[in-house]
Amino acid sequence: MMPAPFQPHSFVADHVRGIARSGIREFFDIVQSQKSVISLGVGEPDFVTPWHIREAAIYALETGKTTYTSNLGLLKLREAISTMLARNFDVNYDPMSQILIAVGVSEALDLALRAIINPGDEIIYHEPCYVSYAPSIQLAHGVAVPVVCKAEDGFAVTVEAIAKVLTPKSKALMLSFPTNPTGGTMTREELLKIADLVIQNNLIVITDEIYSELTFEGGHVSIASLPGMIERTIFLHGFSKAYAMTGFRIGYACGSAALIDAMMKIHQYSMLCASIISQEAALEAILHGEPDTIAMRDQYKARRNYIVNAFNAMGLTCHLPRGSFYAFPSIQSTGLTSREFALRLLQEEKIAAVPGSAFGASGEGYLRCCFATALDQIKIATERMASFVKRVRG
Repeated sequence: MMPAPFQPHSFVADHVRGIARSGIREFFDIVQSQKSVISLGVGEPDFVTPWHIREAAIYALETGKTTYTSNLGLLKLREAISTMLARNFDVNYDPMSQILIAVGVSEALDLALRAIINPGDEIIYHEPCYVSYAPSIQLAHGVAVPVVCKAEDGFAVTVEAIAKVLTPKSKALMLSFPTNPTGGTMTREELLKIADLVIQNNLIVITDEIYSELTFEGGHVSIASLPGMIERTIFLHGFSKAYAMTGFRIGYACGSAALIDAMMKIHQYSMLCASIISQEAALEAILHGEPDTIAMRDQYKARRNYIVNAFNAMGLTCHLPRGSFYAFPSIQSTGLTSREFALRLLQEEKIAAVPGSAFGASGEGYLRCCFATALDQIKIATERMASFVKRVRG
């Protein structure tokens, strides 16, 4: 008797099989088949990593720094991070035991979730949000519980909305401000209310602050800096956005020694350590890269002002993002779904943007447009988009 044909797909774990592919990457598989496209899509700085940072990586390679590091990362980098966080975020972490260098913030987030989740634990997060949040919770065998952020609130998350979804199974709250894709931010007053709720309900917070240096108005406030919060917060940050270092894949996590030790165990048996060459570059960035960040932020702000004004002028209502490098205009007035709008815009005008639905169900009716693109290209893109919108409306 012949055995049944081998079916590889039957061996895929149930919790993996049920996860959808990234809406961003799925859309850009389509984009790559097009020519002469102006991209407002990929969330990546259009600036090249500043030369002195690249030089630090080159020098590390030339001097033979090609070994493993401590699982926690280079101590000198952790010390520099500790000093910077105390100065800029008003939080204090021991570099010996409370900071872990990871392979990007994506790995740091995965480590944090895997370290705290028992199967069935509920993790509250706000959306529209970065595409990996809900899948990352599910991959760690948690239950993802979304809370909708609304345009009328500046896409901030409200304490009332969080309170409505709390249950005895609630374990953690995930925050990310400024937010990808909306550019929403939070005030200190808003965060204080959320901190009180977190403490009263004995939750832990995971806060992803990768866009914090790209805050345009007001100062960035970390929930970890508020009274009673540093011990119950896992603080995530990295170098990709502020220093245009996406390809270096360097992020970090900070928290209590017990939580960082738990995360380190997972990191130790999976990734081992981040690239020493990238860590050397990150050290140069954190010690000497602030002027570069300020210069890039000033250019992003000018682009933001232009693109938001252009959207509103063409009748696509768009709130003014206070951080990140994303605009999130509403396309509901066109009568098209987000995906229909994005596909037709690509096919008819050669402009790539991401359907808002890629960032959760609450993103439907919106379009994510990244303004980390040269201003002259943004001007051409918005002119074409205005023509498209006029044509769609008839």
